[in-house]
Amino acid sequence: MARPSAGGKPTSSRSSGPHAGGGSRQKPARAGDVAVREISVNRAAAHNYELLERLETGIVLAGTEVKSIRGGRVNLKDAYGLIKDGELWLLNAHISPYEHGNIYNHDPLRTRKLLVHAGELRKLIGKTQQRGFTLIPTRMYFKNGKVKVELALARGKQLWDKRETERRRTADREAREAMARARRNS
Repeated sequence: MARPSAGGKPTSSRSSGPHAGGGSRQKPARAGDVAVREISVNRAAAHNYELLERLETGIVLAGTEVKSIRGGRVNLKDAYGLIKDGELWLLNAHISPYEHGNIYNHDPLRTRKLLVHAGELRKLIGKTQQRGFTLIPTRMYFKNGKVKVELALARGKQLWDKRETERRRTADREAREAMARARRNS
């Protein structure tokens, strides 16, 4: 309810400061903005696989799964995507049971359906049938209040690939540190 103040501008009877409450919902500042909140990131995927292409997918969830996801109780480490009967599925993604759930709580490792456009699915079918390619979830996040999963088309790394990646990363870090030292000392 707004009432005029001494300056003639309407004021709200509710507090509008940083501690005004209103929950933890993130809303976009403008109409074109998109609110994105990270839930879980699969860091092991970049270490174990060469990530080639990324794809945003929706996911079919039960109500207790969404509540558990809001609490950040998700593990994507051993998860992978599979195309079966013309549909995309997420396997081995662990979403912990909701703490306040009842007997209708969900199974933590159940197979979940991923939602993609038919054209994207046809492209994925062709790419995953090539030898050595798989679909790996790299992150899960909220986008405008909907849970999204980012899948990556990936190829497994050999041990020497992992060592080479680590060597390159170390060399880059040392070069950056040397440049920073040189800038500070000059």
